[in-house]
Amino acid sequence: MLKAFQAGLVSCALMLAAVPAMAQLAEEEAKALANANNPLANMVAFNIQNYYYASLYGTDDTANTAWLRYAQPFGRWLMRASLPIGTAPAGDGQDPVSGIGDFNVFFAYLLSDPSSPKQYGVGPLLAAPTASEAALGADAWQAGAAAVYFDASSRIVQWGGLVTYQTDFTGDDDTSLGVLQPFLMIQIGKGTYLRSAALWVFDLEKSTYNVPIGFGIGKVVKSGNTVFNMFIEPQFTILHDGIGQPELQIFAGLNLQFLPK
Repeated sequence: MLKAFQAGLVSCALMLAAVPAMAQLAEEEAKALANANNPLANMVAFNIQNYYYASLYGTDDTANTAWLRYAQPFGRWLMRASLPIGTAPAGDGQDPVSGIGDFNVFFAYLLSDPSSPKQYGVGPLLAAPTASEAALGADAWQAGAAAVYFDASSRIVQWGGLVTYQTDFTGDDDTSLGVLQPFLMIQIGKGTYLRSAALWVFDLEKSTYNVPIGFGIGKVVKSGNTVFNMFIEPQFTILHDGIGQPELQIFAGLNLQFLPK
């Protein structure tokens, strides 16, 4: 009996000693899940994202754009470089064209405390005329600015937004483009979350715009030092002006974040 009692005491002591470690592990796991969609996360990231435009206003055509994105922090600066690869209608009854679009990069300077759950940053943006086809980009160098906000105060709900503006400063095409991306993530347990992160695009030069709303689902899985974030999000346009604007689009992707060792 005495030995059994002593063994029980030892087991209880071991369990109590493990509680802080388990709590810390749970806290780290929750933080990783909350920051899986943080565009200002202080870590290297690589994203493969795809927009399939299943229906376009005023035309029977479809289109598709895949984005390759790489993010790299440099102290308080975060660089995000993006290259689109797309298929788009060429117009005038021609066959659709495929190729790369305009490469763009922005640098966001983190203005908030890096340890704060509420983060925001601003910085310059540059777009290069790398499009292989006229329908896939603008024949002009463009510059502008980007601003980002992300609030991960809650383990359940994370939200924020990305705003960019760019205009031409050399080349044959006149451009003036504003993009707003509000995003909302709701954690529903075990790495699964609901999401909405549609791009609202305003072409101020052509006086056209497209405002969709997205409803999707994602799954975050942490394996070693890598966080895998897979998602799919149908997006439906609620406001638009202009021929060829997306009416229904499917946004899907795989985001990889590489945690520091």
